[in-house]
Amino acid sequence: MEATNPVLEFLTKQRGAKAYANGGSPQPGRFVRWWRAHRPSTRALGWIAPLIVTFIGGFLRFFRLDQPHVLVFDEHYYVKDAWAMLQTGTERAWPDPDAGSILNLGAGAAKIDNEFANGNVNIFLSQPEEIFTHPPLGKWLIAIGMKVFGGAYPFAWRFTAALAGTLAILLIARVAFRLFHNVTIATTAAIFMAFDGQAITLSRTAMLDGFLMVFVLGAFLCLLHHREWALATLRMAHELDVARPGMVIRSVTLTPRERRGEGGDRLKANAVAGQPSVRLVVASSGPIVAFSGWRLAAFILLALATGIKWSGGYFLAVFAIISVLWDGYNRRIVGYRGWFGAMVAKDGLLTALYALPLCIATYLASWMSWFLTPDAFYRHWAEENPGSGVAWLPSTLRSLVQLHIHDVQVASAISAPRPSSSTALAWPLQLTDTLFIGKYHVQPLSFDFPTLCGPSAGSSDCLVTVANVGNPVVWWAGVACLVAALVMAIIRRGDWRVLAVWSGMLAGWAPWLLYMNRTTYSFYSIAFLPWVILATCYWLDWLARRGRYVNSLRNAAVVLDVATIAIGIYLLPLWTFVPMTTTAWLFRMILPGWARGM
Repeated sequence: MEATNPVLEFLTKQRGAKAYANGGSPQPGRFVRWWRAHRPSTRALGWIAPLIVTFIGGFLRFFRLDQPHVLVFDEHYYVKDAWAMLQTGTERAWPDPDAGSILNLGAGAAKIDNEFANGNVNIFLSQPEEIFTHPPLGKWLIAIGMKVFGGAYPFAWRFTAALAGTLAILLIARVAFRLFHNVTIATTAAIFMAFDGQAITLSRTAMLDGFLMVFVLGAFLCLLHHREWALATLRMAHELDVARPGMVIRSVTLTPRERRGEGGDRLKANAVAGQPSVRLVVASSGPIVAFSGWRLAAFILLALATGIKWSGGYFLAVFAIISVLWDGYNRRIVGYRGWFGAMVAKDGLLTALYALPLCIATYLASWMSWFLTPDAFYRHWAEENPGSGVAWLPSTLRSLVQLHIHDVQVASAISAPRPSSSTALAWPLQLTDTLFIGKYHVQPLSFDFPTLCGPSAGSSDCLVTVANVGNPVVWWAGVACLVAALVMAIIRRGDWRVLAVWSGMLAGWAPWLLYMNRTTYSFYSIAFLPWVILATCYWLDWLARRGRYVNSLRNAAVVLDVATIAIGIYLLPLWTFVPMTTTAWLFRMILPGWARGM
């Protein structure tokens, strides 16, 4: 049941004598009559409302995108690598004038960063980069912005990150709409993404994790489309099977929960009249639904996500398993006797037969620049080390495998503590931040926009930051709802959408619990932010389906939306490099862990 829009309700409410014409019955006014005649369909509103929020969120991401006018945090690696790749096809080493090293280490690297930000961009060396910098696709995405805008300057190298972050707002709304079929819930999901600090800062910084999130979220949406297609296909085939003599082997009485609809939670009294009371089980396992264009697109996106950061491989594995489980679950609820065997053979094995080669080919394609650049790092390792490595592979692939082994060894050795590092246990509640950049005693007169310090604020004590930390409303509500979703699933004795909500946490957060001794950062949590948001959406859907509480969804959505926007605006200076006084900054340090690194 779609909740009433409170703003529209206020605007269309009749007042005065006009509301009590004809014996006191409220009469609709001109605007109400127009709205009733021209109101868009729910399907259209599922696009219109999120698009409006996407436009607002896009403004937050693109406005002053060129600030700060320096390389921020890991832009130090990715932007310079992207520029070198754009010029030569592969990552190149950069000089360190103080240390005399070709590695991007040492105090002199800051000088090179400053020169790069000020336009001296072609000072990379001829040697290929030799340090762990992740697969090349994410850096190519950064390079696209510099190619389109014709140079290496902040707006250009951050453009694609901002574009991806804006697209994420629409994607999360579409995912929420597919899961819960409710415009209010989808719009709330979009607002959460638009005003979250993790999403904003990583959309305004040329780093890889924001791209990873968008690709896996797009893949998840494709899998939801596949699930709906597969369910419709199974139902049509089941109707034909039931009509064939001798196919029905038994009938199963549906529970009240099943009668109320898949994943539903309406009261029995409000169940739709005419719903079947039994499930007719047929002597068949059902048609093959392993292949669809949606699932094909999902695996391509997941392989590309792995080509951005290897942690995308966790999403590939988890989403593939969950998608097959959905197919088996659909076979069972439709009424096929051999649903479990079909899930293994028809769904799982057949999917693996085409998905594995597809993903491998797509991932290798993301390394095309490495294949085509003769002097890329480790490009000729196999020729230089005959008989070593995976001997049965062609020499080029053998070199690529050895490059992966080298990079994994380098990555696993990163364990030194950093001022902004944090363990995965702190991420869901955003107990710590990652300080991308922070400066004391800046001059507000050097900024061409209003500041929160300087003479106008009665203080010359100014500091400016880009602090990567989430909106507390989004994250704290989401974590509470993640726990509540498990409880609701137990009470309901199962709900496929709980697995959908938790899938991103299993893929994006749980694996990092195995790397507690490795140097990690809280901005990695952007990868599972969409599923934190979907947990809150799941709770809102539970409210929407409680027939006794018609206004619960509307009231809860309004409270959450207003709180998210208010806190988001309050913390926006932390996220967007706006100078403020030390006092103003301290008031925004909601948790002690946010003040690290300054």
